[in-house]
This record gives sequence, structure tokens and C-alpha cells, in this order.
Amino acid sequence: MTYHFAERITALKPSAIREILKATSDPNLISLAAGSPDSASFPKAEMQEIANQLFEQQAVTALQYGITEGYTPLREQTLERMKSKYQTGSENDDIIITTGGQQVIHLLTSVMISEGDVVIAEDPSFVGALNCFRSAGAVLKGVSMDDEGMKMDELEEILRTTDRVKFVYVIPTFQNPSGRTMSLARRKKLLELADQYDFLILEDGPYFELRFSGDPVPNIKSMDTSGRVIFSGSYSKVLSPGMRIGFAIGPKEVIGKMTISKQTSDVHTNLFFQMMVSEYLKQYDIDAHIAEIRKLYTVKRDAMVAACEKYFDKRVPFTRPDGGLFLWGELPEGYSGFELCKRATARLVAAVPGSAFSVDEDPNSRGFRMNYSLPTVEQIDKGVAILGEVMREYLAE
Repeated sequence: MTYHFAERITALKPSAIREILKATSDPNLISLAAGSPDSASFPKAEMQEIANQLFEQQAVTALQYGITEGYTPLREQTLERMKSKYQTGSENDDIIITTGGQQVIHLLTSVMISEGDVVIAEDPSFVGALNCFRSAGAVLKGVSMDDEGMKMDELEEILRTTDRVKFVYVIPTFQNPSGRTMSLARRKKLLELADQYDFLILEDGPYFELRFSGDPVPNIKSMDTSGRVIFSGSYSKVLSPGMRIGFAIGPKEVIGKMTISKQTSDVHTNLFFQMMVSEYLKQYDIDAHIAEIRKLYTVKRDAMVAACEKYFDKRVPFTRPDGGLFLWGELPEGYSGFELCKRATARLVAAVPGSAFSVDEDPNSRGFRMNYSLPTVEQIDKGVAILGEVMREYLAE
């Protein structure tokens, strides 16, 4: 039989990251490709105790259907924590619990994007978001970055010359894949442009609490006075990615439409895991837990930066992130990040080529992404050493 797939899905390509991970079954391979948290950061004992309590005391509730907006105690706890600790959310905002942060992106796209509408994103950007926008028939526009994040002059030029811009998608704090953080001045400028050109901002913040150094920068949502920012948050990087508990904070009208859209997909997020997160927030100190994760990742971030300084060709600059999970390198003109990663994989070291994160799917991207949260310190040093050797051989050609 010939299968006639929808046009919006036919052009989508499988995630390069997932494809790389499928090829990493060799136990000798050192993977710098994943974006996963270190399993040592999971509060396993506490979660086991909470699960036992739920089965003993609240099994009927935990195993029954829930409401689409999310488990009410978790919604209230999350909103209160984001307001009190990060000044994120106002009386005009509401919150919805989602199946991971990815679903926030999907839901906002589903309620805002008609085919031909424009979404602007940092370039490079998170491939899961880019593919979501593509699948909805959006026209993607990329804005390049420097050490202060998205370049506002480039963004404004696109806004001046482009109709139907619905929203700008940014990961302003410890960006995936670059690890960069948008400066406060540019966050304020982005809000000004949103008011001037009448668009929404989707602020993706899965890593913002994982700061190891430098001064904190306020969430864009915390400065939103006109209802233009939807903040996407997640418990994946601070508790467990497998539970798939994310959330969106945004204007009540937008969250209401996202709730209707969610009813057509998964009805509600896994209630048992919502209750587990809620009980964790009630019984334990999540801020103390996050502080321990920061210590763990600080060591690994420092190890990767030191290894890059030691082993990389001096013509290859790389970011030195103040937090998050990723470091980004860029080869000189004329060289391909895809070719570098292909050669490194043959030497049993996996990194992700920049083409996977390119807004225009540029196969000639010079960038490559490395993750330091999952490998051990020893694996980081050995993997970067091999990558550096492959790099020198490639650049010598």
C-alpha cells in the first residue's frame, strides 16, 4: 500500500540527536551528545517514599482521571514558587501543567499558528521546537547570536520587513544548544519590540535554575506588563525527565486556549507523577536539592571547559556557559560540524552537529554541541581529547 502522509509531516526529518543516540549502543562509546540530566541528580529515595505514600493513602485519586489544567495543588505550588522566588507571573496570568516543556511549545503553536504565519527563533535553536513550528506550517526566521544572546538589530530588521509574525521563541538562559545567556538589556529590548510590533514571546526556561556562576538575570516573563510572554518551565532538569512534568505561565486567555488544545491530545498530564512532584515540593526542600545539582554540574562544566582549552585547536572558539547543560563550539570557515561529528563517532565519541539546530537546516553549519551533564569527568576529558585529535586532523586537510 502507498501511504499518503500529511504535507506538514512529510518534510520533517528525524531528530539528528535521536539518530545519534540510536547509534551509541557500543558500550565503549563516549557520548557528549545527549541532553539528559545526570541520574545522580534524581531524588530516588525521596520519590520512592512518596510513591509508597500515594499508593497507601491516595491511590484512588492518583489512578483516576484528572483535570486538563493540572493537579490543583501542583498548579498552586508552582505558581506561588515562581511568583515569590522569581517574580514570574501576575494576577492576569494562569498556569497549566503539561507533559514536559515540549508540550508547552506544541500547545502554543497549535493555538497561535496558521499555515504561513511566521515564528522567529534564535539561530541555532532547540530542534524539538523548530520541528514543532515546521509541522504547523510556520515560516521560520532565524536571528544570529553573540555572547549576549539574540541580536536585537537583526531581529528588528526582520520585524520591519516581515508580516504575520506571531511569536518570537527564545531560550534566554543557558540556551540550547549554545549555552549562552541573553543579557538584561536585550531582554528589555525584546519586550519593547514585542509591544512595538505586536507579537508574543515564548520564553523557554528548562535550565534557568541551573546557574553555576555569574549573576542571575531576571526571566523575561518577570518584566512582562502587557501580557505578551508565555513562560515554559519544567521539572525535568531538576527532578526527573522521565516523569514529563512541565508547565506554562501566561495570560489567562492564552492558557485557556492551550487547555482546550490539550484536551484534544492527551486530556491531562500523568496524574500520579503530578502528585509525586506536588508531594516532593510539600515534604522536601527543592531549592536545597537544586543547589546540590549545581555543585555536581559545576565540576563537570569546569572539566569540559578545561579539556577544550587543553585539546582543541586554537582556531575553534567555544562557549563558557554560566549554567545549563551544553557547550557550543564552532569550526573555521569552510569546515563542517557534521563532518567533524561523523569522524568523531567513528572514533567512538558522539557530539551533535550544528546542522541539527539550524533554523534553515543548513547542512554546512560549522557548529557542534557537547553535553557535560551526563558523562563522567573522566569521560569528558577522554572524549574531548579524542574530539580534539579528530579536529586537528580534519583542520589539517
